[in-house]
Amino acid sequence: MAKYFDVHPENPQPRSIGKVVDIVRNDGLIAYPTDSCFALGTQLGNKEGMERIRTIRDLDDRHHFTLVCENFAQLGQFVIINNAVFRAIKAATPGEYTFILPATKEVPRRLMHPKKKTVGVRIPDHVAAQALLAELGEPMLSSTLLLPGEEDPMTQGWQIKDELDNVLDAVIDSGDCGVEPTTVIDFSGDEPEIVRRGAGDTARFE
Repeated sequence: MAKYFDVHPENPQPRSIGKVVDIVRNDGLIAYPTDSCFALGTQLGNKEGMERIRTIRDLDDRHHFTLVCENFAQLGQFVIINNAVFRAIKAATPGEYTFILPATKEVPRRLMHPKKKTVGVRIPDHVAAQALLAELGEPMLSSTLLLPGEEDPMTQGWQIKDELDNVLDAVIDSGDCGVEPTTVIDFSGDEPEIVRRGAGDTARFE
């Protein structure tokens, strides 16, 4: 049964955030709000947690998992960025974007795309998500909470607790969050490619 944490949207309670981070560090799987709907999250090195996300979302091995980072310095440890890409991403973060980039050696191979050796990264503009990442001290392995056969991602904490109670370890509810998935931009080629049009404005990348 998933533990339910009702977190203040502007001043997240440190005690609640600490409890959720303890669950993540103990190989738990959580649902948490971001600026672009809810996400599933687990610790970076948690292989079982990654497989649980695959099962919940019915994903194949070509799915790009996302490393959700607290800030740009943290993001830079896990992906290779040239100067032009650096400027483009810096201008769009934090925000409703996921960027696909070549992974550094810091990224476990199982998290990379099997052929491209790339990984998704993002920095959310959401108070509760930022509090969680600051307390964890490292990126969280994440994926949008979009269930198989559904067109829209889940956006209500109580509904997630209701429907996924038996497959999650914790749900953080912080009131309103985004209702659209992130816009996904692939920077691994010569030109930026818009992979998914979502909450983030694509104009700056076209």
